[in-house]
Amino acid sequence: MQQIGVFDSGYGGLAVLKEIVARLPQYDYLYLGDNARAPYGNRSFETVYQYTLQCVRWFFDQGCPLVILACNTASAKALRTIQQADLPQIAPGNRVLGIIRPTAEVIGQYTQSKHVGVLATRGTVLSGSYEIEISKAFPGVAVTQLACPMWVPLVENNEHESAGADYFVQQKIEEVLQKDPAIDALLLACTHYPLLLPKIRQFVPAGVQVIAQGEIVAASLENYLKRHPEMEVKLNRQGRRSFYTTDDAADFATHASIFFGAAVTAQHVTLP
Repeated sequence: MQQIGVFDSGYGGLAVLKEIVARLPQYDYLYLGDNARAPYGNRSFETVYQYTLQCVRWFFDQGCPLVILACNTASAKALRTIQQADLPQIAPGNRVLGIIRPTAEVIGQYTQSKHVGVLATRGTVLSGSYEIEISKAFPGVAVTQLACPMWVPLVENNEHESAGADYFVQQKIEEVLQKDPAIDALLLACTHYPLLLPKIRQFVPAGVQVIAQGEIVAASLENYLKRHPEMEVKLNRQGRRSFYTTDDAADFATHASIFFGAAVTAQHVTLP
C-alpha cells in the first residue's frame, strides 16, 4: 500500500489535495489532519516540529514513501529539520516535501511591479520563510507579509461566505496594500484562505492578482514525479483516497467536504 501522504494540522490541506487529485487522479492518497492539536499557527517552532515529525512517522508506518506537508506552518517551522536531520536516520529512501518552496519558485511570474504581498498565519509570517525563499528565486522582488489571524476561524466556523466576514477580509486587504501600494500580486499563504477568495476579490483592486497555492503545488508534484521515476514507480495507481484525523471523525467529515469539494468519510487515529 504505497500512497502519497498529504498532511495538514487541520482541514486546509484538503484544498491542496483537491487540486492534486484533479491533476493527478491516478494515484492513491492518504490524508491526515492533526485536528486534535490544531491550529499550529501560533505554536512554537519546537512544538510544530515535534508534532509534524510524529505525523510524518505515522505516514511512513502506513507505507507512504512520499509525504507532502500541505500546511504552510509545518513547511515553515519543521520541513528543513525533518529533511536534514531526521530522514537520513529514520527513512533515507523516503521524501518529505513542503508547499513554500514550490510557490516561491514561481511567484515572480505573477508580478509586473516586482512587489508581492503574502497573507499568512502569524507563525508563517514570523518564520520569514516566504521572504527567504522568494529572495532566493527572485532577488529583485519586494515581499510584504501580513498575518490574518481571524481568517482561519471564519473558514473553520463556516462563516467565510457570511456578511460578517467582509469586515475582516477588507481590513487585511487594505492594510497590506497600505504597507506597499505597489503590490500587484497577493499570495494566499495559508491553505484555508482560498475559501475566502470570493470575498477577497471583492476588495482587491483591479490589476492585483490573487494567487492560491493548490494548483501550483499540484503542478510541482507532477514535475517532481517526472524528475524522480524511482519514487513514481513505487506509487499505487488505483485512484483511492483515505482520510484520517486525530480528532472526531464525524466532525472532521462534516468540515472536510467544504475544503475537498466532495463528501469525505474519515477515520480516527490515535498517534503513538
